[in-house]
Amino acid sequence: MPTFKYIAKNRESRTVTGKISTENKANVIEELRKRKLTIISVIEIKDAGVAKKSSFQSKKVKGEEIVIFARQLATMVEAGIPIIQGLDALAEQVTHPTFKKTLATVQEDIEHGTSLSAAFSKHPAVFDTLFTNMVKVGETGGALSIVLDRIATYMEKTLKLKRKVKSALIYPIVVVSMAILITIVLLVKVVPTFTEIYSSFDQGLPAMTQVLVNVSDALRHHLLWYIAGLVAIFFGVRQWHKTDKGALVLDGLSLKVPIFGDLLRKVAISRFSRTLATLVQSGVPILESLDIVEKTIGNRVLETVVNDVKGSVREGESLAAPLVKSGVFPPMVTRMIAIGEKSGKMETMLLKISEFYDDQVDAAVEGLTSVIEPLIIGVLGIVIGFIVIALFLPIINITQII
Repeated sequence: MPTFKYIAKNRESRTVTGKISTENKANVIEELRKRKLTIISVIEIKDAGVAKKSSFQSKKVKGEEIVIFARQLATMVEAGIPIIQGLDALAEQVTHPTFKKTLATVQEDIEHGTSLSAAFSKHPAVFDTLFTNMVKVGETGGALSIVLDRIATYMEKTLKLKRKVKSALIYPIVVVSMAILITIVLLVKVVPTFTEIYSSFDQGLPAMTQVLVNVSDALRHHLLWYIAGLVAIFFGVRQWHKTDKGALVLDGLSLKVPIFGDLLRKVAISRFSRTLATLVQSGVPILESLDIVEKTIGNRVLETVVNDVKGSVREGESLAAPLVKSGVFPPMVTRMIAIGEKSGKMETMLLKISEFYDDQVDAAVEGLTSVIEPLIIGVLGIVIGFIVIALFLPIINITQII
């Protein structure tokens, strides 16, 4: 029979906790209501079997799990539950082993007098710079529950945006990969069979057929070398991207790629606007906010732009001027930011920009799917058509001679 741990408040508004073993959660709620307790949370305590099963999960904590944690912790803080009790309750419902261990360490640090933000900052793989800085501001300003809720909302929207981009990129990648695989199978397995038949004709092959045979022979004898070469290029480019120069060149090219570049630019502008708006809205100083944005924007070209913006702000100038000079941000964005600075409503303008570009990403994803699909089908039709014509051209020529 499962065991449930509950947190509730009695008539005197004191927090009470306990465990009840029953068949389901509804029975626990009914029992607590009979005791005239105000329910805050009811969590099923996972058994050892579940814990063992969770050990096979990825070590990386998913963003969705952190969103749920932030939202629930915000609810508990707002209800007046001490941080340690809240973390203890949330740790019991977490199934991810890394996250569970992290929360246990955080709880232990707090018990030894460490602040919540400082405890979170010791685990950058789980709680990033933006998360810990916002929690720090929430602690200082006495608005921790509001800030945690704001973090959860920010992360939800960011994750939603990432899913949209992935869905837009995965479809063409899968289709192109399948097309390449089918073409390679035709060239390596089917074409050699026809080549043996043509060798018995004792006649020269048409130019198209000869090209196809040459490509087929090259693939059959050196396919592994080609694959190894592509893998080496991939890892070489990946290592080069880790350098400052390589990242600047490749990230700059990614923004100029036809179709996809425009999508990536819109995603980057949306992320920049939402991150900066969330930080400014939460009371993080502007220079510190820009520093966090620079680390989380995910594109070296835009990082350089943000770095220029920081220099401008340090000298007492506006945010908009360096954004205009960069040429990366559209005029609408820079003008809205300039108006936000003058009117004192910077975060409002930034949120409007992020919402606008979220809608733009939605439209771009739909447009991308509608454009890519016929384009891939057309290219695949040309390749397969070339192979079929090249294979049957010698047979047609012989038929005409006969």
